[in-house]
Amino acid sequence: MTGEHSLPVLEAAHIRPYSQGGAHRVDNGLVLRTDLHRLFDKGYVTVDEDRRFVVGRRLKEEFENGRSYYALQGQPLHLPEQPASHPSAGALAWHREQLFLG
Repeated sequence: MTGEHSLPVLEAAHIRPYSQGGAHRVDNGLVLRTDLHRLFDKGYVTVDEDRRFVVGRRLKEEFENGRSYYALQGQPLHLPEQPASHPSAGALAWHREQLFLG
């Protein structure tokens, strides 16, 4: 999403957490910077049906901040070349409906 290539700050994030029925599969994952991974897991950010980054308003409401994240609003995901490795539309919809705080 950010184009970051520094491996020490990149993590594999489950879209639907394993503890909530998500599988350990490539299509249930995203490679995110550490900070974005945490925000994604806590529901402050998500990915829309067009696979674009979405920042919820609650990040600003609850912390009176988030400027650097709002600059990423609407940015498309960088997808793998192999379609089978793309994030699952169903898993992304689950994240938006079950974890995203809006």
